[in-house]
Order: sequence, then structure tokens, then C-alpha cells
Amino acid sequence: MEDKKLHMEHDKGANQDDPTASSRKQDHIEMAFQSQVVKDLKDDRFYYEPMLSAHPDKGASESLTFLGKTMKAPLWVSSMTGGTELANKINTNLAKICGEYGLGMGLGSCRKLLTEDTYLDDFRMRPHMGYDVPFFANLGVAQVEALLVEDKLHLLDELLKKLEVDGLIVHVNPMQEWLQPEGDRFVVSSLDTVKRLLDNVSHKIIVKEVGQGMGPGSLKELMKLPIAAIEFGAMGGTNFAKLELYRGDTMRQEIFSNLALVGHTAEDMVGYINDLHMSLGDNVACKEYIISGGVKSFIDGYYLMSKLNATGIYGQASGFLKYAVESIDELRAYTEAQIQGLALAEAFLKVK
Repeated sequence: MEDKKLHMEHDKGANQDDPTASSRKQDHIEMAFQSQVVKDLKDDRFYYEPMLSAHPDKGASESLTFLGKTMKAPLWVSSMTGGTELANKINTNLAKICGEYGLGMGLGSCRKLLTEDTYLDDFRMRPHMGYDVPFFANLGVAQVEALLVEDKLHLLDELLKKLEVDGLIVHVNPMQEWLQPEGDRFVVSSLDTVKRLLDNVSHKIIVKEVGQGMGPGSLKELMKLPIAAIEFGAMGGTNFAKLELYRGDTMRQEIFSNLALVGHTAEDMVGYINDLHMSLGDNVACKEYIISGGVKSFIDGYYLMSKLNATGIYGQASGFLKYAVESIDELRAYTEAQIQGLALAEAFLKVK
């Protein structure tokens, strides 16, 4: 009887120390079966090492220098479509979060701003994010080619000055433009356009593809140029060539659909870049990379950054967009979860 009384008193004291213990254990019982992981779904990219680290501080992440500025986390808000009626809300929310958490950001296409200022306030986000983090404008290579041919690079200078950005992202999309019903046609190769741009401006230039990535031949030539960074835009995220097919007629979809299936994943491109750093040696001029395209969360970003033998961060678009449309609070919660998850991965996961 005495033992039973002591046991009851012990349980009572334990519940006072941990008031949620009873309900938590009931949750464990009820959810045990649905929480089982099918072994075929196991993420086999990592060793899980539970013995080698304490829990990281909430939101802990090492700062890094990227594109000449200090970022508090290796996370980039990748360029999204611009010029819609929601652009101001989306860009403002994203810019505020970038300033708050020390992230970098690329704007959606700024094409409309080259000739008129109607939508300027939808893109002029520097006041919201501050000057400490990298912030880049964005134009398609077709627009850059046209500015060069027409001798109108002063419009680019004026645009970058108005937006107070650190430089320009040139997005390369020949397949998308070919499949787009109203698409542009390139007169020269995208590589020649980028080279001419570098010869005529002093701005920092990032080059990215928009959904199909780049093969080793294209990467090799870009890595030899004095551009600030290469953004992957690899296969696995939004494939804009495929998107344009859906906008066309049924016959074009049937004839050209296979073109949208050709490309390179972010993991492919990490491998190409590692090999090229070895083979090119001192001839590598571009040494920073934004790993984007199919990066669904921090765990993909952590894996790919760990595999890359160079300075790299990871970028996301759709994840941020989903919450930026809703509210700044939801976007903040999403961003905090990404940063906390990355810290956990760094603490307990080792890439195989």
C-alpha cells in the first residue's frame, strides 16, 4: 500500500514538472502507426549522426560572404515572374524577409522597366530590405542582345541605378523562347551576348538558366568569364519550356513536348562544376554559385551545398512564393523553418 502511494505521488510530481507529459504520451500512442517510415522512402543521401552534436540554437546559422556582401544564411530568393497585379505585395514581403534574415534576392523580369516607370514601385525594394544583403535585377538574354544591337545600354544603367541593385541576372532561355508563341529569336549565341555585355559594363553579372539547367560545355565557357555567379535554374523546378508548350496549340505540344524533357538536374550540375574546377584550374574566373531548380527544402539545399566543391548557396522560388502571396507572417514562419532545418541538418546529418 505504501509503495502504491509513493508511486502515485511520484507520478503526480512528474506531471507537475512536465504538465504535457500525459497528453504527449497519448499522442505518441495514437500516432505511432501513422508515423512509421516505409524503408523504401528512406533518404539515403546521409548518415544520421545523433551522438556528435548538441541541438543548435534556434535560428542558428553561420554568416557568409557572397557576391561581396554578408548573408546570415546561405539562402537565395530566386527570381519569380514580375509585372502582375500581385507583384508589389509579393516583392515587398520577400524583400522585408530578406532584410530581416539576411538573405539574397533576385527580382523577376524587369523588362517593362527599361522604357517606362509604371511598375517601378513593384520592383524598387531596396528600402524594404536594406543595403547589407545582395539584391539583383533580372533581364532575359534576348533583351540584353537587343540593348547591345540598338546601342541602348544606357537604359540598363538607368534601370540598375533606379532599383539600387548590386547587379544584373541575365536569364538564358532559348528553348523557352522557341516554344513561346510570341517568343524572341536570338541572332547570336547567349554566350556571345554575355561576353559583349561584360565588355561594355562594369556591373556584376549573374547568368542563370530558367528550368532546364546547363550542360558541361555551357558551364565551362561561363566559368572562364569574370561573371559574379552562375545560378543553376536546373531541371526539377518550374520548367518554362514546358510551361510555354501548355500555352500553345495541341499540335505544337505533340511535336515539341520531348524538348521540354531534356536538361540537367542540380545534382548533375554540381558534378559538372566540380569536374570543371579540377580541369580548368586557374582558368576558372567565376567561383560562386546559386544552386536552384528542384531544391524543395533545406535538406536538398544542404546536400547540394555539401557536394559542391566551391562557394555556393541554394535558391528557392515556389516555396517562398507560396507564402509571400499569403502574408508576411506566414512567410516569416516558413523562412524560420528553413533556417532552423538547415541548422539541424548541419548538426546531425553527414553527406555520404
